[in-house]
Amino acid sequence: MGAWVAELDVASVPAAVLDRLALVLLDIVGVTALGASLPEQRALVDAWRAPAGPAPLIGGGRLVSTDAAAWLNAVALVSLELDEGHKYAKGHPAAHGFPAVLALAAELDSTGADTAAALLAAYEVAARFGRATTLRAGAHPHGSWGVPGAAAGCARLLGLPPGAVSAAIDTAAGMGIAGHFDSATQGNPVRNAWLGASATSGLAAARMAAAGLARTTGTAALSLGTLLGSLDAGELAAELGTRWDITRGYFKRHASCSFTHPAADAVLELRSRPGFRVGGITHVLVETHVLGAGLSDVDWSNRLSAMFSTPFVVATAALTGEVGPESPLCDADVRALASRVRLVEAPDLTARLPGERAARVTVAFDDGTSLTHEVPNPVGDADHHPLTGPELAGLLETWLPAPVVDRAAALGRDLPGLPRVGAALRELAGTGEKEPN
Repeated sequence: MGAWVAELDVASVPAAVLDRLALVLLDIVGVTALGASLPEQRALVDAWRAPAGPAPLIGGGRLVSTDAAAWLNAVALVSLELDEGHKYAKGHPAAHGFPAVLALAAELDSTGADTAAALLAAYEVAARFGRATTLRAGAHPHGSWGVPGAAAGCARLLGLPPGAVSAAIDTAAGMGIAGHFDSATQGNPVRNAWLGASATSGLAAARMAAAGLARTTGTAALSLGTLLGSLDAGELAAELGTRWDITRGYFKRHASCSFTHPAADAVLELRSRPGFRVGGITHVLVETHVLGAGLSDVDWSNRLSAMFSTPFVVATAALTGEVGPESPLCDADVRALASRVRLVEAPDLTARLPGERAARVTVAFDDGTSLTHEVPNPVGDADHHPLTGPELAGLLETWLPAPVVDRAAALGRDLPGLPRVGAALRELAGTGEKEPN
């Protein structure tokens, strides 16, 4: 793995992979800019008092130190549950590594080719660690198996040789967070901070390797494979360089946990059918797989806990036709309908994991009728209604000013050929606010 990362050259990467990297980068930059506009993110930036530096706070209007940019951009990226993910990795490979790589690339003023290679390395290494790791029950995937991806990307930017890259990856595997999934469902923002920790830990591990202090001793097997769960080491190098996991991910059109998306998509489909009456809904049955069956809380307290509540997502989709960053949290009708949403595991849907993350939704009405719809995966999944570039850009433009989306799209499209990336990355500090209508 260390040799593959050190020798990765975008000149030999298939065009389709680079096209997908451009889309993932568009998504990551756009969603980070959107998260930067949140009042709580602005408050965090103010409290951080980060010194001026070479790296952008994407959408935050400031240039700060590398480590501060990596941490704060990572938190902004995941604050609205809109960032790209990967069902086979069981989490978010890009979110673990991209903020660190982009911040370091801005500091180094790296070439576009090196930056693209580093982003790909970060994604592919993180995704393989995600595939390889089975976390203990109750563990949240943020900040654990993905840290080696951040280290791999940063090590590639620093131009480290294979042995040092390997040491950076193994060191990073010993710097993971042991976070509980209930922190997300209870609305504790520490869950977002786990990605900030991933970014800065990846930077630290790569720097330790550059200084000759990092060693490869099997830390990954101890930390991920003994303390946090189990590790199938064979997955780490499986089809490395021939299977590009970045092409197998998903983009999100709902501001909520990906486990809620199939149910939201099913409800939106039912809304378009004759016989659907918002005012006549008596109850909703949501059948899902075992991974999503626990998101049943109907007493959300903030946006984070709401985004991990299938009843909130289903009720919001049914009543308003969307689940977005500005969906109301305290609407009485949403809460009333959410209390009538029942979430259960369906063994037949669990049996279809991991290739499908399916949901089956039945909406019952006061006239005795009902409507049912099943979806195999969310819209936006690479295996089910994948989003094209124009579709993804159009989705982001519903939340962001067009110039912000255009800059992100141009960066993704032009990145491999840029002589240097510092100036282009610093332009991303432009505000992510959308002008009022």
